[in-house]
Amino acid sequence: MLECVASCLQARWPSGRIAAFASVIDWMASISDDDDGDVLIMLGIGGRRASDDIVMNAMAQLREAAPSCRIVLMGDEEDAPQILEALDLGACGYVPTSVSLSVAVEAMKLVAVGGTYIPASSLTSSRKVICEGAQTNPLAMAGRFTARQAAVVDALRQGKANKIIAYELNMRESTVKVHVRNIMRKLKAKNRTEVAFMTSAQHPSATPC
Repeated sequence: MLECVASCLQARWPSGRIAAFASVIDWMASISDDDDGDVLIMLGIGGRRASDDIVMNAMAQLREAAPSCRIVLMGDEEDAPQILEALDLGACGYVPTSVSLSVAVEAMKLVAVGGTYIPASSLTSSRKVICEGAQTNPLAMAGRFTARQAAVVDALRQGKANKIIAYELNMRESTVKVHVRNIMRKLKAKNRTEVAFMTSAQHPSATPC
């Protein structure tokens, strides 16, 4: 099956060098010192959520093995939260398995030249959820954070622990940790206290701890 997919992709993208691997570990074993690190990876996650521990661990392994690689997730889920979770994890695109081969190839080409691909149809179908999430949080409305990241920021400002945040926002604790890291990176904050202080002016309705 993997070889068939690789052959189809190669036929549609003759200038690309396509290889298929059954797992991240298999791919890592194939890397040599001569590789230039300019790699585009499409990681198939099936029916898993982007925030699943298995997916996050795979992403971390890929980043460690090839820090400059660009990663596109391909999965069965097509809802907006899934796509936003993928982008929060550092993916450069998300391709639903329902799209045609031609669309998948063009998405990979876009990412290969530095772009980001997300399926517009998925975001359009979830427009109401996205808008409601943004309208309830000034940090999300400002465009700096996704709705989920903004909710985590609010919780950090209240001094809540990761375990409590995970429970209240219906996330895995590992997912909360990823959000916290990405929030700190965006703000260039050194710790959670700095995140609370730096966002206080953007959300004056809450009192930082």
